[in-house]
Amino acid sequence: MKKLTTPQDFFDYQSEVKKSVDPKKTQIIICAGSGCLAYGTQKLIDGFKAEIEQQNLQDVMDVRASGCHGFCERGPIVLISPGNIFYQKVGLKDAPEIIEKTVLNGETIERLLYKDPQTGEKIIREHDVGFYKKQQRFILGQNSQINPTSINDYLAIGGYGALAKVLSETKPQEVIDEIIEANLRGRGGGGFPAGWKWDSTRKAVGDPKYVICNADEGDPGAYMDRSILEGNPHTVLEGMLIGAYAIGSSEGYIYVRNEYPLAVTNITLAIEQARELGLIGKNIMGTDFSFDIQINRGGGAFVCGESSALFASIEGRAGEPRAKYVHATDRGLYDKPTCLNNVETWANVPLVISKGAKWYQSIGTENSKGTKIFALVGKINNTGLVEVPMGITLREIIFEIGGGIPKGRKFKAVQTGGPSGGCIPEEYLDSPVDFDELTKLGSMMGSGGMIVMDERTCMVDIARYFLQFLEDESCGKCTPCREGVHQMRVILDRICEGNGQEGDIETLEWMGQAIADGSLCALGGSAPAPVLSTIRYFRDEYEAHIKDKKCPAGVCKALITYKIDSETCNGCHLCFKPCPTDAIAGEKKKLHTLDQDKCIQCGACYEVCKFDAVIVE
Repeated sequence: MKKLTTPQDFFDYQSEVKKSVDPKKTQIIICAGSGCLAYGTQKLIDGFKAEIEQQNLQDVMDVRASGCHGFCERGPIVLISPGNIFYQKVGLKDAPEIIEKTVLNGETIERLLYKDPQTGEKIIREHDVGFYKKQQRFILGQNSQINPTSINDYLAIGGYGALAKVLSETKPQEVIDEIIEANLRGRGGGGFPAGWKWDSTRKAVGDPKYVICNADEGDPGAYMDRSILEGNPHTVLEGMLIGAYAIGSSEGYIYVRNEYPLAVTNITLAIEQARELGLIGKNIMGTDFSFDIQINRGGGAFVCGESSALFASIEGRAGEPRAKYVHATDRGLYDKPTCLNNVETWANVPLVISKGAKWYQSIGTENSKGTKIFALVGKINNTGLVEVPMGITLREIIFEIGGGIPKGRKFKAVQTGGPSGGCIPEEYLDSPVDFDELTKLGSMMGSGGMIVMDERTCMVDIARYFLQFLEDESCGKCTPCREGVHQMRVILDRICEGNGQEGDIETLEWMGQAIADGSLCALGGSAPAPVLSTIRYFRDEYEAHIKDKKCPAGVCKALITYKIDSETCNGCHLCFKPCPTDAIAGEKKKLHTLDQDKCIQCGACYEVCKFDAVIVE
């Protein structure tokens, strides 16, 4: 690769790269995100390459290892292009057949097609799969178009064109004005308008100015930022470069948790490739603009997702937050003006610049523009990453994209916004998903976690689970968070153990408000949300635990008893082996019994029984 010394050099080189792509060649695109790699994708990639080489088919087809396609429930995923043929749960033994039947002869392989759970229809094209139909995949959709380790792949789909555009024809303030007009709000949780933050940093007194990408994604079940860094690292770099140009920064950091090895590998390679082309470094494209990026690996502390704690970590100090009246745009990293956005926010920037603010404003609601990526997990049929327009309803996400609740069970609640988000009940399923509406419901957008719960989820227990996580992750600097969250968790423990007392609910409510008002950072400020929202919407469950000493969902061990129903038990013996304490006795095809003295309420028998013969009281 050669150094690109002018914007025209860049456009000429990009044109050459685009021309080098052979449109007649079939592309076998294989998801190589972390999820599919866990399924054995690397062996699949190697198998396809070996088969192509063995049959000497290199001139008619290529294999491309891509980033995450989102539908993690169905990995490994293989796309055949052209044709947009979608194969799921592909194994190594399927590679020769796909090449022979699909690529060479145009036949589809029925067993590898996705089967619609509602209609039973076999779906051939990716865009016809229910999981993808209502998505607008402007960010994630690029994953399937490129190999994340190839900068030329990114250039071929228009990558770094937005950067060349701003360097050749747009003034820094004009870039900021475009981001403000688009109303791009930060995807890291707070939803603060990115353009305003950029403008404040540009106008702040002091040099150097820093640009930081927050990739310290610590929410349980969330992996949106990881998948972008793994699958399309160059779009994040391009967004940071555009932001740095607008702000007047020459130095940036990507703060990424060390538990993301593939993301670290791919972003490191992307930086090296961009530097080799002259897109990072001194006098980029022959202009006066210079910018370089360092990678800083975090140790996995959840609190370091908070901006000031993140700054402290980069500086080599303990990751503890500071008072919010000190704004990062004035005094951030090393007490210098700093602009921090998360991975998804930076990935949106090239989109805004290349397509324009008016186009971006056409997507979403009045105050929440563009798309949002969610990690859709929990008690739901289709788990994975979804990218949807702001304003889509929770019902559409859960029941149309997510395919509803497994095993015919009933939806109970969905938690949005990560461990410190709120739990939203069924009555609000038709609420639009955007920053402001979720806040009204006692939850928040957060970075994009979305955990679905069914009728067998105890809301008291789920509140306790998230509070335990936040208690462990508290840095301990401020008393309201350190002591208050601990004491709330102690009360929840007592309630779940059958020792709840009159007045506990009211105590949790006032403690939660006091902690939210008095904590130093957003971890403590939002920590009570799972408790307060579950009390707000599921107060009857708290009262059942305290007054009736019952767990309506059948989860809290101290409050439940498992029994075998004599009328429905047919002696199938399925419950016999999973029981760890030999509490179940009985011969095949005869009524079983359950010894209460031996039973430890593990629920194994309840989970495996197909005839509802194991009941919870």
